[in-house]
Amino acid sequence: MIGNLESFQDELAASGFPPLVNKLAGAGFRGGIATCDLGPLRLVSLDTPESACVGRERDASDGEHLAVKVMTRGRTRIEQGRSDADLGPTDLVLLDPTRALRFESTAAAHVTILVPRRELRIRPAQIDRLVGRRIDGSHGPGALVSVLARESARSASAFREAEALRSAAAVVELIAVALESRLGDEQPAPDEWLRSRIVGYIETRLADPGLSPPGIAAAHHMSVRRLHKLFEDQPLTVAALIRRRRLERCRAELTGSGRTVTAVAARWGFSDPTHFSKLFKATYGYNARALVTSNRARTTRTRPAGRDKDGGDQGRHEQ
Repeated sequence: MIGNLESFQDELAASGFPPLVNKLAGAGFRGGIATCDLGPLRLVSLDTPESACVGRERDASDGEHLAVKVMTRGRTRIEQGRSDADLGPTDLVLLDPTRALRFESTAAAHVTILVPRRELRIRPAQIDRLVGRRIDGSHGPGALVSVLARESARSASAFREAEALRSAAAVVELIAVALESRLGDEQPAPDEWLRSRIVGYIETRLADPGLSPPGIAAAHHMSVRRLHKLFEDQPLTVAALIRRRRLERCRAELTGSGRTVTAVAARWGFSDPTHFSKLFKATYGYNARALVTSNRARTTRTRPAGRDKDGGDQGRHEQ
């Protein structure tokens, strides 16, 4: 436990939380905080006394992450955007750290998952509809997210790098499903439902080298033009989504499998190794071969830590 409010707030800021003013905190403040990373995700476990906090609006440049708050003990009432949520144990809520926030809480424990916006791939209009709205953590997709958040916070440090990347991808996917389910509870949208179905179709066929917009359109009994229109307001086009998800699978496998770059690229639909290498470097800022080298170095313990055979800094692969 941390017995000093200032120290507690410093720890929160270091974990990536926005500044909060606790109107009930006094000299006897006692709070607990523990932070761990799971791939690109940061999990922050908090144990706090009765609180009444406000957070001011922040500059959009500070908004690299969205936050998914999962209650484990106690109750919290949160207001953000046009919504408010009364949360009990297992419930969760999506929060935008750049927006003004107000909440009142009993003595409580909760886990917050900080998710890079680019990983969640959620549109601004959807964020507007979702922030500050309670998601039931007792059943359905919300229950899976709630359980995973609590378990991941306890065991993330035991994950190897490749396991962490794959596990993080699964957590992000479940969060997306829970958020889409919450949207569906409010207002069924045929285009969103169809788009979600198509994304699921793509995810299960990434290893198929023939996966392409014409084939996807035919499988869903629509024209290619209609398919492209479905994705015109999304962050990625259909082709770009396929390419990005394949690259993510390749990166995870190269980190931990020990297979060659050519073999992994071919497994996930990239038939031209040279094109794959250029695409990987352009996307992530480092060579795919560096992941293989790094993995071999960890396995054999024969190379000095921190440098790959091309002289690159292995400890700074992720941007």
